[in-house]
Amino acid sequence: MKKFVAVAGNIGVGKSTLVALLCEKLAWQPFYEPVADNPYLADFYADMQTWAFHSQIFFLTHKLRMHRKLLDHPTSVLQDRTVYEDAEVFAENLYRQGLIHARDYRTYHELYEVVTEFLPPPDLVVYLRASVSTLFSRISSRGRDFERQISPEYLQQLNQLYESWTASFSLCPVLTVPTDNLNYVTNSSHLELIARKIQEKLTGKEEVVFDLEEMI
Repeated sequence: MKKFVAVAGNIGVGKSTLVALLCEKLAWQPFYEPVADNPYLADFYADMQTWAFHSQIFFLTHKLRMHRKLLDHPTSVLQDRTVYEDAEVFAENLYRQGLIHARDYRTYHELYEVVTEFLPPPDLVVYLRASVSTLFSRISSRGRDFERQISPEYLQQLNQLYESWTASFSLCPVLTVPTDNLNYVTNSSHLELIARKIQEKLTGKEEVVFDLEEMI
């Protein structure tokens, strides 16, 4: 039976890498987040308060369309970042920073709630958790120019929102993967461990725990 699994997590946690490796291992179809397609991004970075709402509406529309496409895909799929994160983490953070006005945020969130109410959820969300120090180290090592201005404080704000969102998310099961001590790029046993835990969760196991001894 085909499965729809979404990988969630903060900037730099390793979502895209895990999606690629798991899809190669499981023979599933990967779907990645195309950041460059957003026509508002340049304006947003130049004037965040003016363009934050427009940019988030674009991301929401794009993610909803992709989510629908993945539901209809004939094979099992892995998605890099979910529509839920856009609203519950990134748009929420922009609102808290005062970059989206309260009226615009209410409109945005009402639209998100109405649409997702009728949208079937994934079979599983895999939440990759990492400390700020780990995230900052990984972001620095990959050397992307547009990420150079990301501060530890910003990553901490997003981490807090991720924790709140995953703790209350009830549309589908959530598997939390502690990645500080995992290296699934160079350690095949770590990748095997994650794949096994995902399969356990998909088969209905109520509690799936990452034991420290399993990560050695």
